[in-house]
Amino acid sequence: MRGGRGVVVSGDARKCPLRVGVLWHDVMAHLYRAVSAAFGRRISVRFSSSGMTLDSISRAAVDRIIRVDHAGEYGANRIYAGQMAVLGRTSVGPVIQKMWDQEKDHLKKFNELLVAFRVRPTILMPFWNVAGFALGAGTALLGKEGAMACTVAVEESIAHHYNNQIRTLMEKEPEKYTELLQVIKKFRDEELEHHDIGLEHDAQLAPAYTVLKSLIQAGCSMAIYLSERF
Repeated sequence: MRGGRGVVVSGDARKCPLRVGVLWHDVMAHLYRAVSAAFGRRISVRFSSSGMTLDSISRAAVDRIIRVDHAGEYGANRIYAGQMAVLGRTSVGPVIQKMWDQEKDHLKKFNELLVAFRVRPTILMPFWNVAGFALGAGTALLGKEGAMACTVAVEESIAHHYNNQIRTLMEKEPEKYTELLQVIKKFRDEELEHHDIGLEHDAQLAPAYTVLKSLIQAGCSMAIYLSERF
């Protein structure tokens, strides 16, 4: 007889759930290969030298990495947007704008990776939109020192997070993750540059610097945990 979606199932198979399960598995495997072939060209264009495809890497690992990194870069963009709303016309405005421009490039790249690897963004994006802007504007209201303290805290957390991802990928099969590793390493280095810029612009002179930094980094840790999973 002809089953759903045009799949032919024999009379014997209908009498045997195990055989039906095997047939269904074969159908789904064929469908997966067809979908991979349809999208593989776009993925291999982006990662041509390492040959990264959905078949050669851990789906769960890549989902988690790209989703949380996209959320982090989105949140960083919203923080800098909040800082610029308050301090954009001050002497420190060009410094913040330069860092923000780099964060825009980071976000653009992860937007591309979301599409290339068909990863859904975190469902918490609307919350990070508001929370990020509020954090940036709120710390900027403390003055340039407050804004820079926020930058130091956030960028240190992101760099630490990227280092953890690099170690994770290196422990698996690094030759399969070559270009993803290059992206993460490049962005990690730029986040560390932002961290150093914050220190150079008197971050440690912010009111209750140690407490403020600890609170912001606790929030970053929570954001990373939630964005990886949801």
